[in-house]
Amino acid sequence: MAPIPPGIHLLVSFNREQWYRALTFMLTFLLYTSFHLSRKPISIVKSELHKNCSAASELAAANGAVASSGGQEASFPSLHTEMECSWKPFDKSNYKQLLGAMDYSFLCAYAIGMYLSGIIGERLPIRLYLTVGMLSSGLFTCLFGLGYIYNIHSLGFYIFVQVANGLVQTTGWPSVVTCIGNWFGKGRRGLIMGLWNSHTSVGNILGSLIAGYWVSSNWGLSFIVPGLIIAAMGVICFLFLIEPGSVELQLICGLPVPVSALMQNYDTELLLPRDAVCVPAQPVVVVKSESEPSAISFMGALRIPGVVEFSLCLLFAKLVSYTFLFWLPLYITKAAHLDAKKAGDLSTLFDVGGIVGGILAGVISDKLGKRASTCAVMLLLAAPTLYGFSMISQLGLGPTVGMLLVCGGLVNGPYALITTAVSADLGTHKSLKGNARALSTVTAIIDGTGSVGAALGPLLAGVLSAGGWNQVFYMLMTADFLALLLLLRLVTKELSSSKSHPVSAIE
Repeated sequence: MAPIPPGIHLLVSFNREQWYRALTFMLTFLLYTSFHLSRKPISIVKSELHKNCSAASELAAANGAVASSGGQEASFPSLHTEMECSWKPFDKSNYKQLLGAMDYSFLCAYAIGMYLSGIIGERLPIRLYLTVGMLSSGLFTCLFGLGYIYNIHSLGFYIFVQVANGLVQTTGWPSVVTCIGNWFGKGRRGLIMGLWNSHTSVGNILGSLIAGYWVSSNWGLSFIVPGLIIAAMGVICFLFLIEPGSVELQLICGLPVPVSALMQNYDTELLLPRDAVCVPAQPVVVVKSESEPSAISFMGALRIPGVVEFSLCLLFAKLVSYTFLFWLPLYITKAAHLDAKKAGDLSTLFDVGGIVGGILAGVISDKLGKRASTCAVMLLLAAPTLYGFSMISQLGLGPTVGMLLVCGGLVNGPYALITTAVSADLGTHKSLKGNARALSTVTAIIDGTGSVGAALGPLLAGVLSAGGWNQVFYMLMTADFLALLLLLRLVTKELSSSKSHPVSAIE
């Protein structure tokens, strides 16, 4: 008999619970990757909505001369750029304020909707709630791109699409954090969620590359393609997502098939047998709780120790992160004198650094058992690094690459840790006495407060950049210091504690 391949040995060594953990990890990773993939195009397209008209005219003239010398008639890449290089209504001198207002519309709607999303998400089936949100987000992302196809120049249209998209995208974060928090305990939560949270940077990178591919020829496709991707992922979510609190298995010849079920809480182990016996259609017995805990109230969630401090800290940390998300490609275009595609590609290095920073923050906080102190150190280092980036980015491409990686790690590290591991820790805090339905609400409060900063940052950047980019960097450094100050009480409590276990300051 031929030996079984080692790869098959590896696959069958995992039990059913481990397979469901892996499925939830990978699926929620891909789902939220598509959310960020659909948010990124606006930052890439900004430099195309308002271009340097004199440079565009010179380039068009040069192309025409080359075409004429070859005996061919000059052709233009787009009907929309034959007469004008900028896209109305962003062709005016206050274009930075208009672009900032567009960012603010999306992020303000996102911040307001987030407070409601967690509460609604706890009362509806998460799989259906997330599916509807993703399909709706795909629709509105595509609508923005259709503005190019149908030659729409109304600012109100683009603002409406951004507001609607911001509202429906709030279905994403509380849902995926609730799902992933269901499967992993606190022991290695920082590492696991640090790896998992890299979906944010992966989505930004893919969104930049996809949008950059079409930005110069047909920027409408820079939105339409990501919109179709998130809608397709919504269908996959409907077909495969395993909802927390509803995982019973039926065995058919040893293979697990999902049907309806119940889990006691987010930290309990899956009540399944370890052996896989071929028993046709024999259901597994699942213990059901007689009285299901009610969803936590908004004020009840705020009373959990640490929620207020981490929420306000995230407000300023996310202000910095989202300012980079929405304005970095345009800044690189102006500072390094690159075109929109090259600037978009270069901006992905910030997200590469963010992946490393998020993982490091998770590993260090697991090892030390001090979430707040880990965030505080990274915030302390981030502020002077931002100043260094503003200086070095003027010196050329090489130094800019290195500083983008460092800034990405230090800026996104605390942001990633708070929105994932800290939110999951607080959502399963011992003061809740096993009420697993609090995780979605706590996650929504923390991320909703952070989203207020995410809305303010790009708006302020649009206003301040009119007086020079240095003012924007001063704002970002101030925000990092304020985030650090808000954590000082928790840091002091962590350092004064003789214990060393995860999130000692908030337990």
